[in-house]
Amino acid sequence: MQTTPRPRAVPGCAFCAIAVGHTPAAVVRAWPDALAIRPRSAGVNTGHLLVLPRVHVQDAGTDPEVTATVMRRAAELMAEHPAANIVTSKSAAATQTVFHLHAHDMPRQVGDGLPLPWTPQHTDRTTAQNGATR
Repeated sequence: MQTTPRPRAVPGCAFCAIAVGHTPAAVVRAWPDALAIRPRSAGVNTGHLLVLPRVHVQDAGTDPEVTATVMRRAAELMAEHPAANIVTSKSAAATQTVFHLHAHDMPRQVGDGLPLPWTPQHTDRTTAQNGATR
């Protein structure tokens, strides 16, 4: 019988420290290959979760197999909601701030006011902030 080796934390990686149990987190779901945790900042809306692999992978473009696992787990959570977004980023230019692959799973509802960069709410917010008129 083969056993899966316990993943080692990459020094300085906050999500590795959570994945190996060195740093506490609000774990909502745990699988052998991934964790779903609540963001420490309380997230962008009620139900916002982060899905991260138990192994260190820098971003979604680094290891397609690990990325597929994270997306599968995020999709399992997404299936529990009538509407939701799954978002992940690669590099600081794409808003990645923690360089350990993770997917944001965010339940949505009509009129929730959560803008994404490609939504009308974002355009309205940007217009208001810039004082521009349409």
